[in-house]
Amino acid sequence: MLEKLAMLSVNTNAGALSALRNLEANHKWLETLQERITTGYKVGSVTDDAAIYSIAQRMRGDLSGLRASMDSLDRATSAVDVALVATESISDILIEMKGKMASLLSAQQNNDDAAIEAYTADLDAYREQIKLMISSASFNGTNLIDSGNDIISALANSDGSETLDFDHQSLAFGGALITLTDDQNYSMDKINESIDNVNRAMGHFGTASRRLEIQREFASKLHDVIERGIGRMVDADLARTAADLQAAQVKEQLGIIALNIANQAPNSILALFGRR
Repeated sequence: MLEKLAMLSVNTNAGALSALRNLEANHKWLETLQERITTGYKVGSVTDDAAIYSIAQRMRGDLSGLRASMDSLDRATSAVDVALVATESISDILIEMKGKMASLLSAQQNNDDAAIEAYTADLDAYREQIKLMISSASFNGTNLIDSGNDIISALANSDGSETLDFDHQSLAFGGALITLTDDQNYSMDKINESIDNVNRAMGHFGTASRRLEIQREFASKLHDVIERGIGRMVDADLARTAADLQAAQVKEQLGIIALNIANQAPNSILALFGRR
């Protein structure tokens, strides 16, 4: 008994200090678990893990760039799709014009003035309809088939170093593609040539639309992969965290009990003086 009491001191309680350290460490862990449950992150700031937080921030920057790229691809796709729909409709009208032109040639051969006038009026109406389609084929101020020189350039990666660019295709009358002039000087050769040229322009926009769609799909998948990667690094496993929280709460209660027991140890010194 005296040998055990020889190490007791009223000034320094080693047992209490040890219990207090353990209690403080567990309390700090408890606070960490509570923060993880509140925020959903196991690495929510640079103080949690500087290396992981730095990597996650850089990847978040990549995500931001990818979102900008997807927005750019969406805008480009819309502009191209408008041009594609317009060229398809113009191609259909040119085919109708070809039929009317054949009827006009027949009427001219038969000197049928009434029919000539009627078929010419039909061709004029088709021409005006094509002109209206061309002027209306605009998305957000971009028209890829009028007499201007608008082009489409979409961001293809997160840092903007790569783009998908698609040329303007002018379908103005009397131009390189629609060789029909803006008057009543119709001919079968010019109509056939215009049909072939418009179909090539339609193919150009169809290819552009498909490329933009493929790139948008890739960017979306890449965005999801990076987002999941960030989550694996910084998100808290809430099921495990909940279990750890319960264990930490029990440890805190036990730590308080252990500290109370340790604080009672100096009372044993009173036995040396015949006191209890």
